[in-house]
Amino acid sequence: MRVTSGEAKGVYLKVPSRGVVRPTTSLVKQAILSMLQTCCLNGSRILDLYAGSGALGIETISQGGGWVDFVDQNRECCRIIDDNLRRTGFLSNAHVYCHEVEEIIPKLSGRYDVVFADPPYSDTSINRVLPLLAKSDLVDRDTIIVVCHSSRVLLDVACSELELIKQRRYGDTMVSMYWRSELWA
Repeated sequence: MRVTSGEAKGVYLKVPSRGVVRPTTSLVKQAILSMLQTCCLNGSRILDLYAGSGALGIETISQGGGWVDFVDQNRECCRIIDDNLRRTGFLSNAHVYCHEVEEIIPKLSGRYDVVFADPPYSDTSINRVLPLLAKSDLVDRDTIIVVCHSSRVLLDVACSELELIKQRRYGDTMVSMYWRSELWA
């Protein structure tokens, strides 16, 4: 896997051993970044939840993102993200938190422009994480939340704080984009 565009284009990234993560394909990453490029990447502050190899967050830095906080509970993934940040020269543009997503959200501070959530397909915690994010101070009405999930799994977004603004399918992967509802904000 390698960085597909921007400042670090062509740099190869390490990936965790098979079975640890489901890497997001280059097609899906480029589609997400294309959707965000015009509105939210330049100098933005990004939260990459379930970060895996860190490829999605690293792509955003490469294309002009200002700062990325990476979160993954797997120690191997955290080491690989650190190594990938060194390989790309982006170590000073990021921080890696080796914690469970639900535990770290209340501990983080400041507002993010973009939040990525790309959990393993079998992980259902995203249905608890989305309402937790929506009620946190990490997002406001301008924050875009991007969720990658299996097209066979419907997200149970039972919180009125988030509004689905865009949804695209790429093979078995769905990309769902949310922001805070005007009614709640």
